[in-house]
Amino acid sequence: MPLSRRLFLYFGLLWAGLWILGIGAAYLTVTRGMTERARAVLLADAARVARFYRQGEVGEVTATGGVEIALFDYEGRPLWPEAPGFRLPPAALETGEAPRIFALPDRLVAVADAGVGLIALSQETGFIRDLAAATARNLALLFALGLLLGGLATGVLARRIAAPFSATARAVATRGPENLAPIPYAGPDDELGRLISRFNALLAELKAARAAERDFLNEIAHEINTPLAVLEGQLATGEVEAARATARQLARQVADLLALARGEAERSLDLHLVRVDRLLTEVARAFPGVEVEAAPPLEVLGDPDRLRQLLFNLVQNAVRAAGAKGVRLGARASEKGVLLYVEDAGPGIPKELLPRLFERYVKGAGGRQGLGLAIAKQIAEAHGGEIRVRSEPGKTRFEVRLPGLEEE
Repeated sequence: MPLSRRLFLYFGLLWAGLWILGIGAAYLTVTRGMTERARAVLLADAARVARFYRQGEVGEVTATGGVEIALFDYEGRPLWPEAPGFRLPPAALETGEAPRIFALPDRLVAVADAGVGLIALSQETGFIRDLAAATARNLALLFALGLLLGGLATGVLARRIAAPFSATARAVATRGPENLAPIPYAGPDDELGRLISRFNALLAELKAARAAERDFLNEIAHEINTPLAVLEGQLATGEVEAARATARQLARQVADLLALARGEAERSLDLHLVRVDRLLTEVARAFPGVEVEAAPPLEVLGDPDRLRQLLFNLVQNAVRAAGAKGVRLGARASEKGVLLYVEDAGPGIPKELLPRLFERYVKGAGGRQGLGLAIAKQIAEAHGGEIRVRSEPGKTRFEVRLPGLEEE
């Protein structure tokens, strides 16, 4: 059932229930009010008439309520008139000077001791029921009219309430893999507004995920293109051992890319003693023009292919930013081990990008994915080290700290 019809049904039932309660309450209120009024009048009249008889006053006795007056002896037999329209209930025979009132099936009777007998004032109650019934009938007519008008108003209100939901449902139905545009909404910040806001956030995340997937495929091609070119050159010049090393690096790089795509962190290492200065020279050879600063004969315990890949990624990013002539790499001993660094004279990294620079799929300059840096961070951490970056216009420096041999 559509939302508008459900709302109409709910509001209609609520409207009918309130009217029925209102009619019942009005009937009871009129009945109780008139009855209490009649009781008060009868009691007052009974007291006045009884006082009249006790004091022996002469004159015409009338009641203010238009009621019937009768005099009974103390046994309950009528004295005047001889055939009144009612009889006293047995409990009324014990009435003293203070008037008492009794409810008979069709009337109210007020009784008081008048000194010469029991004076009784009676009033029929049928008019009260008739008045209450008339009030209920009038309210029922008003209910019928109100139900018609209320139904129309409820229908309009239900359609107005359901309209944003219906429009949202239609908009959601049009969303799919080819249409991830946010759903427009200009209403208040209510439940529907928060629902649409969250749905739009999910659409944005899905859109970003699809864009990241496309960029990831492009990045894979880019990440392996340069090693393939190096491998081709090495094979052309007959550098078999170097080609084998490059092929191993390429295979590990592809494995890392797949691990990143699965959200996994590859931690397997083939550990050897690695001469850092030779590692720097091997990496720089793939980027003619890159300057290698003289480094002491430092050694670390690590996976040479992985460390070569780490430096390769850092140098590749630096060359992309500043050109080969503006890149320097080197190493030095530090208090906690060995420090490798790659420095370039490029334009620098935007400040807003620095906190997320090593995250997967974060776009850097030129809109490219930062998979190379994510892989470099992964390799550094796998060796028990860390990677940091400082950047300003004209100078960006990546530093990789690796544990020294004495820390292994």
